[in-house]
Amino acid sequence: MARRVHPPFDPEVAKALPAVNAVLPPSITPDLIGRLREVTSAGHSSGLAELREHVHAEELTAPGPDGTEVPLLVLRPKDTGHPGGTDPAGPLPGLYFIHGGGMVAGSNYTGLDWVLAWMAAIPLVAVSVDYRLAPEHPHPAPVEDCYAGLVWVGEHLAELGIDPDRLVVAGGSAGGGLAAATALLARDRVGPRLRGQLLVCPMLDDRASTPSSTELVGEGVWDSISNATGWSALLGAAAGGPDVSPYAAPARATDLSGLPPAFVEAGSVETYRDEAVAYASRLWQAGGQAELHIWAGGCHNFDGVVPHTPLAREARASRINWLRRVLAA
Repeated sequence: MARRVHPPFDPEVAKALPAVNAVLPPSITPDLIGRLREVTSAGHSSGLAELREHVHAEELTAPGPDGTEVPLLVLRPKDTGHPGGTDPAGPLPGLYFIHGGGMVAGSNYTGLDWVLAWMAAIPLVAVSVDYRLAPEHPHPAPVEDCYAGLVWVGEHLAELGIDPDRLVVAGGSAGGGLAAATALLARDRVGPRLRGQLLVCPMLDDRASTPSSTELVGEGVWDSISNATGWSALLGAAAGGPDVSPYAAPARATDLSGLPPAFVEAGSVETYRDEAVAYASRLWQAGGQAELHIWAGGCHNFDGVVPHTPLAREARASRINWLRRVLAA
């Protein structure tokens, strides 16, 4: 098969990819979902005890769909008030975080290195949700769990010490797609009011119809084969067909008006590049606001692959700068 044409990887990314791919190949087939879960679990930066060295951390549950429970992890700065109590300085901004993992892996402890960095830069209360995973729990279980957790947060803002006017939903990869879908549900069901949506390399479109969705086969991180695995786990035989809900694949939404301002980013050498560009463009066309970043030479999750490079530092700073602006009182 002829090599597919795509932009070049950043030199530091290209240098790091062989070691990354030795741990987890770029092509995740269904038989490798268990391996992906093992690697994702092993990559948790902190457990509850370690988190409590830096922030107040508490595990709670929210009522979920059909009598289920949705685990939540609540993180609060140590130097403001008391966990679950009232901050004498007033309520803080809130961030509702949805982890990545291709819809098939991860937990509410996944991706907390981002959350802790955001909390270090901007005092805020973060709530990380642990949604059920596909394929054991296909759509709509993951997004309904995420929305149920957000509803619970919206009903307990005062208890959590969150300013009701400064609540943002955020996520990366599958979590970015679920964050976009949760924002759609919050709009359509008149749920909690959101100040913004932070979508990092979001998984938005099951149709594999853009150039970037087919550019990578056996290269980079989370190639087109992996993406097909994730969508098939979530949607089964419906993936790519005409009857997929926009709450599963937000790129399917025909109306993007009335949504909160968005931060949308991707690398230039990743499966989600073009759908990220399209989603930001459609938000503008619907009269909304979006800040779009496409990082030259970046693979999927490039700031995790090469965390100490200027590319990664600039991307992380851009997220924080957007959060600081959108959460300004």
